[in-house]
Amino acid sequence: MYLPSLFQKVLLGASFTLLMAACSSDSSSTTQDGSSVPEADASGLPAGLKPGTWRGVLSAQGQEIPFLFDVSTADNGQKPTITLRNGEERLKLDEITTAGDSTTIRLGVFDAALVVRADGADKVKGSWVKYDGKEPYRVPFTAGRATSATTLFAGDTQKPAVYGDLVKGATFSVEFRDDEGKTYPAVGIIKQDEKNSALLTGTFLTTTGDYRYLAGNLVTKDGAEHMMLSTFDGSHGFLFDGKLAKPGNINAISGDFYSGKSGHETWTATLDANAKLPDANALTGMKAGQKRLDFKFPSIYEGASISPTDPKYKGKVVVLQILGSWCPNCMDETNFLAPWYEKNKQRGVEIIGLGYERTPDQALASQKLLKMKQRLNVGYDLAVAGVANKDSASSSLPQLAKVLAFPTTIFLDKKGEVRKIHTGFSGPGTGKYYQQEVDEFEKTVAGLLAE
Repeated sequence: MYLPSLFQKVLLGASFTLLMAACSSDSSSTTQDGSSVPEADASGLPAGLKPGTWRGVLSAQGQEIPFLFDVSTADNGQKPTITLRNGEERLKLDEITTAGDSTTIRLGVFDAALVVRADGADKVKGSWVKYDGKEPYRVPFTAGRATSATTLFAGDTQKPAVYGDLVKGATFSVEFRDDEGKTYPAVGIIKQDEKNSALLTGTFLTTTGDYRYLAGNLVTKDGAEHMMLSTFDGSHGFLFDGKLAKPGNINAISGDFYSGKSGHETWTATLDANAKLPDANALTGMKAGQKRLDFKFPSIYEGASISPTDPKYKGKVVVLQILGSWCPNCMDETNFLAPWYEKNKQRGVEIIGLGYERTPDQALASQKLLKMKQRLNVGYDLAVAGVANKDSASSSLPQLAKVLAFPTTIFLDKKGEVRKIHTGFSGPGTGKYYQQEVDEFEKTVAGLLAE
């Protein structure tokens, strides 16, 4: 998501099946901001989706949550694709089916889809549908051909100011507050494009994970400057609206955070180069007197089970990954762990994924985890451990003090004893923090292997 001066462009190991470069067209046009947007050609996709870049909008809580996506037609036997764009992130979607005038675009590994139909020339409308909730979850969705490859939010006509700290990549100390008054800390990283001062990228890190790749614009509206950032990864649609306390000054920002259909929090941010979160390795631990985890969960393959005491894991370093196929941060971690495992399993290390899904039906949960395994090329073992909430995860692993986040990573030594518990995961959208996460993981495993 971030520009090269702040964040890496290339992830370690093989790319996430979803994280692929956006498809391009042979022809393009120059937009009002000088960027390139592919032009439509004679071929087309169902539901009026023609090749090129589109601007989608989720309408929720009286707000618009915008995102860009690219449409590509079938070529050389390949499937037509739709590629979500969140800054530098590319999420390729190739499960596209049509029935009558309605087209369903499955959203990668997530149990969700965009269901759309044509709405006049170069427009579509429909819903973002999440199928794994207790109740139907639908958010109205519209899309039209993009007039700019970088503009998500439009403000007043004046050109935004250039802020030196933002151009370098500014760090903020942030506090989020929910509608009940509960607060939690975060670290914000926001960057302004040096050539296009209206363009912003960024993310927020919390103790339980990060808000992944955010992109947007610095805009002026109603006489005030606002940092507007959004993302849509198939599982979550986020909107951050931050108002600068004073024009021309980014030292203090306050605003609103909207998540999907009903989630809302307020946030305040102070420019702080030294902002940091509590130690992710000290947030949870084992209960007094406990050194081992004792579990036996069903495998995603019928009739099999998985336990850390199985002969396969004897004398090996074992990494336990508490995850859910519905969790984008878990997918970020899986995208790192899957290729890492293939490169390192011969060193005497194993990984077990403990899946907590949004269904009590073991067969259905297995199907969801199997789909994740196939799309992300996961070579390590996966088990169905329970339903997707922290209390369920905690009760299924009673030796743990508490499960605070999905994902949580637990390191077992060669004797099977718990040596470290790491809460959350800072994904590739966090740049240097992601690299720190990877380096720490490598160091921990190497230390345990050396014992």
